[in-house]
Parts: sequence; C-alpha cells; structure tokens
Amino acid sequence: MLKVENLSIRFGRSPALRPVVDGVGFSIDAGQSVALVGESGSGKTLTCRSILRILPRGAEVCGGSILFGDGADRVDLLTLPSSRLQAIRGSRIAMIFQEPMSALSPLHSIGEQTMEVLRLHGSVSRRGAKEECLRMFERVGFPDPGRAFRSYPFQLSGGLRQRAMIAMAMVGHPRLLIADEPTTALDVTLQAQVLSLIKDLQAESGMAVLLVTHDLGVVANMADAVVVMRGGRVMESGGCADVLGAPLHPYTRRLMAAAPTIPEQLPRCRPLPVEDWILEFHNVAKTFERGEARVKALDGVDLSVRRGETLAIVGESGSGKTTLARIAMLADLPDAGGRVLFRPDRHGTAIDLTGQAAAVGCGYRRFAQMVFQDPYASLSPRMSVGEIIAEPLAIHRIGTAVDRRRRVRRLMEQVGLDPAWACRYPHAFSGGQRQRISIARALALDPMLLICDEPTSALDVSVQAQVLDLLEEIKARLGLSLMFISHDLAVVARLANRVAVMRAGQVVEQAPPSVLFSAPLHPYTRALIAASPTPDVRRCIDIRTVALGAGKPDLWPEPFRPPAGGGLPLVQVAPDHFVRRAA
Repeated sequence: MLKVENLSIRFGRSPALRPVVDGVGFSIDAGQSVALVGESGSGKTLTCRSILRILPRGAEVCGGSILFGDGADRVDLLTLPSSRLQAIRGSRIAMIFQEPMSALSPLHSIGEQTMEVLRLHGSVSRRGAKEECLRMFERVGFPDPGRAFRSYPFQLSGGLRQRAMIAMAMVGHPRLLIADEPTTALDVTLQAQVLSLIKDLQAESGMAVLLVTHDLGVVANMADAVVVMRGGRVMESGGCADVLGAPLHPYTRRLMAAAPTIPEQLPRCRPLPVEDWILEFHNVAKTFERGEARVKALDGVDLSVRRGETLAIVGESGSGKTTLARIAMLADLPDAGGRVLFRPDRHGTAIDLTGQAAAVGCGYRRFAQMVFQDPYASLSPRMSVGEIIAEPLAIHRIGTAVDRRRRVRRLMEQVGLDPAWACRYPHAFSGGQRQRISIARALALDPMLLICDEPTSALDVSVQAQVLDLLEEIKARLGLSLMFISHDLAVVARLANRVAVMRAGQVVEQAPPSVLFSAPLHPYTRALIAASPTPDVRRCIDIRTVALGAGKPDLWPEPFRPPAGGGLPLVQVAPDHFVRRAA
C-alpha cells in the first residue's frame, strides 16, 4: 500500500546542510499497522507530512520516493501533479493531527468540517453526508453526536476535539490512515475504545495505518511492525513482537526501559499518620452554569492529603480532577456548604480557606503551588526564564534583586537546567525543559504542597521518566506533599502513596496503589486498569472490561449501581480502602 524509500528532508536549499530526515525507508501492506516511535525531534512527524506533501515552510524533500497504491494504480506521491494529489488527500489517504485546535477551523462547526470530506470527494447529498457524520460521531464516542455536529472547536474539550479529528479522518473510509499521536489527549478508557475502533475499521476495509506515537503500550496493542527513529534516521525496525520483545539497538532498549508500566506486584507503602493531614476537603461540590444548563463538576467530595505523601487523583476528562485542583489553589470556590481546610503546622490550627478566601489567598499560595499540564501555555512568551522563575519572589516581595537572581540560579540547578540559560525565552526550550522551568517556578517560594495537573502527559517516555525522577527527588529532599493528577496509571503506580479514583465528580474508590492495582473493586477502577496499555504484545487491552466500567452506571453490577434519584455512600472495606457501593 505504501513504500517509503531512502527519504531525506532538510531545511534550506544548501547541499551542505545535514538532512533532518536522512535515508528513512519502510513499507506498509493493506490491513497492516506500522508504528513510528522515537523522541520529539526524531523526524517522525516530518516523515508523515511528506507523504501528503504538507511539510512546514522551509522544509523540502531532497531525496527518495514515496510509492502509494498497488499494481497499475501505484504512483510516486513526491512527483504527482498537485491536481491528482488533491484527489488523494482526505479520501484515499487521511491524517489525524496531534494538535486538533490548530488543525480545525475556528470559523466552521465540527459538522460542516466533517461533511466537507464527503462533499469534496464523493457525490453524496448534504442530508446523506450529515447522517454519515452523525454515525461516525457516535462510533468515536461523542456523548451527544447532534450537539457535537452543531458545535465549534472552542466549545469542545481537548479530548472531544481529538474525537472530531478522528471522525473527520475516518468518515471517508481511507485506504491509508496516518495517525500522528491520535490518542495523546484522550483518557485511557476512551483511548482503548478509539484504538479498538481503528482496528475494527481495518478489519472491515483492509485500511493500512501508519501510527506515530511515543506510547509503547499503544504500539504493543496496535502495531504489526515498528520503526524506531532517532535524529532523523532509522535505528531499528522489524515485527512488533521482535522489536519490543528483544530489542537489539541500545536506543530501543533505553526507550523500553523508560516506558512506565504497572508492576505485577507493588511494594506496600509505609502508612502515614491518619490525623496528620495538610489539606482536607469536606463535602466539596462545584456547579457551573452553561446558559440555562447547570453542570455539577464536583458532587460531595471528601478527601485529605496527608503531610509528606503523594495523593494521586485519577479519572477521565470531566471527572472533576482539575476542578478539585483549582479549588485547592483557591482559583475557584466550592458551592455553599463545602469546606477546604489547610494546616501548615503539624499541631497548629487549621485554616478554613473557603471561609476567608480573599484574606488568606495570597498568603496561602506561599505554601501551595501548582504545576500545570501544558508548560508552553502557562509560561509567558514575553518573559525570560529568569524573570518567570523570579516572579513569585517579586510578587511576595522576598529578597533584593541580587538575592532573587541568586535564588533563580539555585532553582535552575535543582531542576537540571543550566543557570546560563536564564536569559532565554520559553520557545527556545523543549517540552521537558519547559516543564522543568514550571517546576522551578513552583518551588521558588519553598511550598509545603505541590499540586501537579497532568505534568507529564504530553512528554516523551524518556523525558517523562526524567521529570518523574526530578519530582521524586525534590519531594524526598524537601519533604513536600504532592497532589498528583493524572490519567496514566503507570505513572501513578510509581509515585503515589494513595490513589483516589474519580468519576462524574465523585470519588468512587480510594486505596494505596498496592491494594488498588492488585484487587480493584469498583467496575470503573477495573476499566481504568484494563485500559492502561503496556509495552508487551502478550498483554492486550481487555476492551470488554473497559466498555463495561466506562459505560453507563446502569450496566454496572448491582452493588455499584446508583439508585434512581439518589447516590451511594463511600464504604470502608479494609484499612485505608474505600469504595462507593451499597452498604
């Protein structure tokens, strides 16, 4: 179906410039899935974009061929006239882009953009195109396909925008699907369902898939063959079972070693004193108004963070994780009746943050800081790194200008950055380095509590491992308490002392990781664990367990099924193990 031979790409026209993609070659058969893996900057995305000839400005192909089709229909996409290539793009070859917000038009509804594929490449009527789009929206997991059809990109969450991109690529039933990190923004349960959908479509139509990802668990579940890239060159390639089961190149071995996995057996954590908490939520609820509709993001959450522990909060998008973090930082206030208590000293008096939010807000943030999910969006592009890290010190009027510069240099050294880079701006750093800058800024005020909202979700596995090592080292050295939000259970298994599983604004199960991952009770917890991909071709995702736990609560077993018009209590079933079910 596709044969890439000796492909080379460079920026600039000078022959003296070294190609950023150098001599890459691989092939894909009909119905086959091939995965391109490697760190950011390895040339994976450039290779994929060259197939459709949509390279960024300044990049050009300087050698090689890309053959598409079979028999008399085979063409070289690099030399094909633009008019003939346009007929192939979107119909015979479709692409799912990594960042949906930049790939979707902000001026057109999701439905109009999806129908455009069918209207441009087929003779279907507008009504028929709409019906086909609504069917595809339902298949990719939109809870309300009709509403999604009418919505604009800015009205959807990141996960829903990615679903729209997937639907747009698949609605034309292409012969080759290029998927550039198609599930990066998705929860593990939805990721499992989307991967299952792609495999079903492959089985139905014989579609070939070229998958770009840094998640080796996704590779193990999806790919027939693997191409490992580094520095624009192929380091290793072969069958998935061979490359992941017995990697030969040292770089492939390093990627495998850095891939987070849920261990078969987790060590039991030393229990911390139950009464020694630093932050506590009591009956916290939060309701948002969306026009005439009222959305309950949190529904009676009772949770505590013990001093010196890492409390991980896991769940799908919309489960209330980030809303709880924003309330913990006083960026939002809970509904009436909810209380958030903070105790800076072990035997001191607790401070009611919600009762006097305006008075204690600025002072409280000296003790609690946040590391955001997207470091690029949370760092000002107009400030140098030194100014960004020093800003909390300036706001709280700590030290002189000389003291702050000295403090910035020490913080940069602590997070593994060269202090000489303090005069650079965020755009000059990689994703992992930008997250280190965010961590340095959060540590500037010597906080007691660090709230991390998906801090590693957009990072390559090797960079992710470095950031996790850094967080563990800082926590141990400074005695910090961590509230760690994630949907990656392998990361949680590594870091957490306790895990709280959230769904639809409620905590449905809570336990130490050694208990939760070995003997989960709630069907939703089981779905999360079953959906977590591992880089082992012998341990495929159990899609039936995922579909049951992530589906409607009406399908859950009787003890966990909420009664009509009411809720279920959080019941203690063992020491430090709670589950929401009938008492």
